[in-house]
Amino acid sequence: MTFSQWVQWADQQMWGPGMLVLLMGTGIYLTVRTRFLPWRNLGYALRSALGREARVSSGGDGAVSPFSALMTALAATIGTGNIVGVATALTAGGPGALVWMELSAAFGLSSKFAECLLAVKYRQRSARGEWSGGPMYTMRKAISPRWLGRALAFLFALSTVLASFGIGNMTQSHSIAQALNGVFHISPLLTGTVVTALALFAVLGGIRSVSRVSSILVPAMALFYLAAGLAVICGNVSALPGAVVDLFTMALSPRAAAGGAAGSAAAAWFRAVHFGISRGCFSNEAGMGSAAIIASASAAGHPVQQGYISMTGTFFDTMVVCTVTGLCICTSGVLGAADPVTGAPLTGAHLTILAFETVLGRGGAVFVGIAVALFAFSTILGWEYLGEKAFEYLFGVRHLKLYRTVFCLAALPGAVEPLHLVWGLSDLFNAMMAVPNLLSLLLLSDTVAQEALAFQPRVEHRRSKGSRRCRAFGFSADLARRRSVSPKKRGNFP
Repeated sequence: MTFSQWVQWADQQMWGPGMLVLLMGTGIYLTVRTRFLPWRNLGYALRSALGREARVSSGGDGAVSPFSALMTALAATIGTGNIVGVATALTAGGPGALVWMELSAAFGLSSKFAECLLAVKYRQRSARGEWSGGPMYTMRKAISPRWLGRALAFLFALSTVLASFGIGNMTQSHSIAQALNGVFHISPLLTGTVVTALALFAVLGGIRSVSRVSSILVPAMALFYLAAGLAVICGNVSALPGAVVDLFTMALSPRAAAGGAAGSAAAAWFRAVHFGISRGCFSNEAGMGSAAIIASASAAGHPVQQGYISMTGTFFDTMVVCTVTGLCICTSGVLGAADPVTGAPLTGAHLTILAFETVLGRGGAVFVGIAVALFAFSTILGWEYLGEKAFEYLFGVRHLKLYRTVFCLAALPGAVEPLHLVWGLSDLFNAMMAVPNLLSLLLLSDTVAQEALAFQPRVEHRRSKGSRRCRAFGFSADLARRRSVSPKKRGNFP
């Protein structure tokens, strides 16, 4: 068995039914255990994430503002998973995979809320005076017996370091090389070399440098990508109703997923579930614990507040960006298209590029190529910080320069290795991170529920305060309007 074959086998074993049940089951349990507060308070979370207070501080003393922490987390999540990952999920699992991505994200709101809440609650100062936190610190401090907490923390931190080379670097570098080669015919080796050099230059500034770049780059590129994606959907709007019907039919019906072949119905349906949930996890990272490491550096005034702000990353990542990408592919009719040279089905960035070309032409291809490069490079920056904090937990701060150098150099082989090997390694390391994190969330679910319920009066107070302002504004506006009308026209109104 070759190394590539072993990776594929290990990936299939790790992402079997048990892993899918653990990932979805944890999200469902936390949603119910918190009395659906992450769903009920999504509006509050979005206002908190996008409000003025989140851009400066909410009363805490973290390294970055809550908004910058969210943007840095989005920099680590909004990347190839939203463009390349969606395309590979639809190719391997059919249109129904997109629905399962959305379902995993819906319950992933609770998982990300819980892990980020706990990260801020149990964070601590590092030897350099920075906030250090994340699932490894939560596990070590909060889980009893102590040996179990320390064992889970070690496994999570080690898996995070490994995952930083997979999902955080090699996959991103490969997607950049694939996109630029397909659009501009640039050599993958040259792309890998340039990405390595840029990464080395960018990671020297630490979390403040990364957050400054992310808070500007991520919102801008996401808005441009969404605008182009909506233009593609509008250009193929006649196919939208049929595409939506196909999505839900193939997601919920095994026979429809198999195209009517009874013998392979269960296998085809499981592929839709498997690739939908695994690619959803790859994209939004809910349940993996990665966003919690960044959240611990936030200046949020309360752990629950940061939990709500951080969970909006899952909403923006999957429920907005991934949905737009999936609908672009499904409405454009390119799913199942073959490469004119090799005859193999198109997948990855090439499939998304072809979908954008159906409406935007050559400009659409160029745009997607640039978008993939920007999305993926921002993910490399975000994941370097994640891997660095996990490395610091395991080995201290003395050898961080070694980690940074090796991390950046990994972009070069990532750009030239085969697609299935790079994605297989990423899925494998993702699962290795998710298992200890999900177990800790289940063990600490009581703490999460207690914190969320204790914070709820603040949410209700802010909601009622907003309602009073609206009523006051409405009354004042109505009174001003009436006073602007002459008494003769006003009639009997006071």
